[in-house]
Amino acid sequence: MSYKIAIIVGSLREGSINRRVAQSICAIRNDNLDCSMVQIGDLPLYNQDYDALPNQPEAYVRFRDQVRPVDGVLFVSPEYNRGVPGVLKNAIDVGSRPYGHSVWDRKPAAIVTASPGSIGGFGANHQIRQSCVFLNMPVMQQPEAYLSHVTDDSFDEHGQLKDGPLKDLVTKLAHSFHDWVDMIHRSRQLLAEDSAHASQQAAKAKEHA
Repeated sequence: MSYKIAIIVGSLREGSINRRVAQSICAIRNDNLDCSMVQIGDLPLYNQDYDALPNQPEAYVRFRDQVRPVDGVLFVSPEYNRGVPGVLKNAIDVGSRPYGHSVWDRKPAAIVTASPGSIGGFGANHQIRQSCVFLNMPVMQQPEAYLSHVTDDSFDEHGQLKDGPLKDLVTKLAHSFHDWVDMIHRSRQLLAEDSAHASQQAAKAKEHA
């Protein structure tokens, strides 16, 4: 089954390695993951005063409308100073507001961080995960995705990962993410069906009581 996936990239750089990693993940599962990049660079800094306005900033409306209908979210980000890039944290905050109307709620997610360095954005990865837990997003636990030593040389002329251990890991990630999104949505459907069946049985029992 094909699922609509919003990709949120925490880098604004035109030649971002994280953007190319995200594109590679979706290229691997283009039969089952219908991916779209959601732009975050034009979002004004979140200000709670906006929540009370009858007309929200145009960029806020566009962003929320793009994320709200998707089946899952893939965060792909660098790490800045052992933390989440400000532009990504701002996007997470914008999507979570106004209070009670979060576009993130219950959406299955995966987090990938990539870096030319040795620890693969470990710090940023777990900060994003912390926000996702609070936002009620079931996050894929395994395989963990701290991609280290990723450079421009890791990609071919089409912006896709070259064959090798890194591409093998990303391939595993792509398949696992599809299966994670599928499991979450199918499980919810089964639970809803079981609940409906239980309600019907209880109603019948009441009729014959």
